[in-house]
Amino acid sequence: MTQTLPISVDAFSGDLSGYIRSVNNLPVLSAEDERALAIRYREDEDLDAARELVLGNLRHVVHIARKFAGYGLPLADLIQEGNIGLMKAVKRYDPARDVRLVSFAVHWVRSEIYDYVLRNWRIAKVATTKAQRKLFFNLRKNRTRLGWMNDDEVSALAKKLDVSVESVREMEGRMSFPDVAFDTRETDDEDSAPSPEMWLADDRYSPEKMVEAANESDYRNENLRIALEGLDDRSRDIIESRWLDQDNKSTLHELADKYGVSAERIRQIEKRAMGKMKDSIAA
Repeated sequence: MTQTLPISVDAFSGDLSGYIRSVNNLPVLSAEDERALAIRYREDEDLDAARELVLGNLRHVVHIARKFAGYGLPLADLIQEGNIGLMKAVKRYDPARDVRLVSFAVHWVRSEIYDYVLRNWRIAKVATTKAQRKLFFNLRKNRTRLGWMNDDEVSALAKKLDVSVESVREMEGRMSFPDVAFDTRETDDEDSAPSPEMWLADDRYSPEKMVEAANESDYRNENLRIALEGLDDRSRDIIESRWLDQDNKSTLHELADKYGVSAERIRQIEKRAMGKMKDSIAA
């Protein structure tokens, strides 16, 4: 159904104001007309009847969507999401019940807008549990003034919403930080904050970076080879067995048994060899 009914902000005119004027000028359905249309759609799958039901209630979606304008999201998008909820409501509406469509549809319209706000208000989700979502949608309208709340206000709001004081403080902090555009226009203002685009670039597979990493790896391996060649056979074997054999590293006691000395002696040889290698690489 949502694919058949093209109810969008651009359906009547090219701008939001024109759309709102258009939907407000649409005729209001009487209870009898609404019931007759609903029966036609429910029993005969008459999509024209369903479309008339949607058109007759678009003004209510605009009214509901305006209440969510404080979250910084485009009103046109909020209305569009609400329209989807209205269409879902029309699809499920039962004319046999003594309830007007708008009363039934409010839940579906709000639900779609709720989900849209939670998905898009911030990149990082601010509300993931039922209690957090309740707090998210009630915090803004229950605050008595602008700015951070004091302890008494936090306690009163926590009690009113039946959540913890910590939850109120955490949600207030999340909602107090301004959103930042991912990509911002270049500016000569040196004090302007960098956009995420500037520091989220993934250059792991840049040919330049890959060649640089390969050259660095070759350089380190060559230095290690030269440093090992400067050791006597026993010291080189201890270093390789203790640090370079990734599959079967030897312990101090295993090497002590191999060379017939104490584990402490192996540790001393290892320490001296490491120092010699460090000097060789640094030279």
